[in-house]
Amino acid sequence: MTAKPSPESTASIDLLMAGPLLPGLMADIESRYRVHRWWEIKDQAAFLETQGPAIRGIVTSGRFGADKALIESLPALETIVSFGVGYDPIDIATAQARNVAVSNTPGVLDDCVADTALALMLAASRRIVEADRFVRAGRWPNEGFGLGRKIGGKRCGVVGLGNIGLQIARRAEAFGMDIAYYNRRQRSDVPANYAYHADVLSLAQASDYLVLAVPGGAQTRHMIDAPVLEALGPQGFLINVARGTVVDETALVKALQAKTIAGAGLDVFEFEPQVPAELMSLDQVVMLPHIASGTFETRKAMADLVVENLDAWFSRRELLTRVV
Repeated sequence: MTAKPSPESTASIDLLMAGPLLPGLMADIESRYRVHRWWEIKDQAAFLETQGPAIRGIVTSGRFGADKALIESLPALETIVSFGVGYDPIDIATAQARNVAVSNTPGVLDDCVADTALALMLAASRRIVEADRFVRAGRWPNEGFGLGRKIGGKRCGVVGLGNIGLQIARRAEAFGMDIAYYNRRQRSDVPANYAYHADVLSLAQASDYLVLAVPGGAQTRHMIDAPVLEALGPQGFLINVARGTVVDETALVKALQAKTIAGAGLDVFEFEPQVPAELMSLDQVVMLPHIASGTFETRKAMADLVVENLDAWFSRRELLTRVV
């Protein structure tokens, strides 16, 4: 295995950090490279003119990305290294046209994202968050709470049976659920009892829980719309640990208000961190602040992979987890 370059060998390499990342990760990168914090630069146009030609790498995340204008303004740019599995905020077409290598951090967050999907399924079905509010409000001594729904024996439909989707399916199966899935193509390497559906509408009709695990971007924008929600039906739950843009949020609000579907568990939102007030008022919705991968262990593994990708590129022009 090729040894990592020493901090001295990379200290003269200029990187642009697109936004604040984990403090430990920022400190690690800044100890190895000459880092410019984009969000702290007051006159960004002047910076690009005077120092942009020296920038050889962008460090970013699924939150900050890297747009066409930024990529094209850095003539010496070689690589974009992103913290997170989703890379839709990065203009991949422009990166490819410029021959800029892009990496993300797949694999290391699969387990925690899948765990969160199951947590949302259970929380929405068993009314866990609503019950917690009920107890804290002191209502238990004087009121009955009511019933939730069992997930065992139900159909879990996974939209996007990639690495994360497969981990979700395995966990759901362990809870006694039947598995169905939609993918761009049918997989031959999954259990034969996983029922394949050629379109999302068909999968929704056959599912009690529709769990989203597809990438974001133009191809999946509003994949879950009013007809899909109607097909999911009044006993069905929508679980989203993918991207907020995958769901037509206006249609979702209407479906929940009209009880077209039974409930939802959402880790992501279309215009996050802004969340529609209508969702806030609905007890049958469980909401998280985009924390599906948010464990100490997973974020440490993601941070390590970012640094490994940077070091691999600037030592031997390779990326461990290359996107393009």
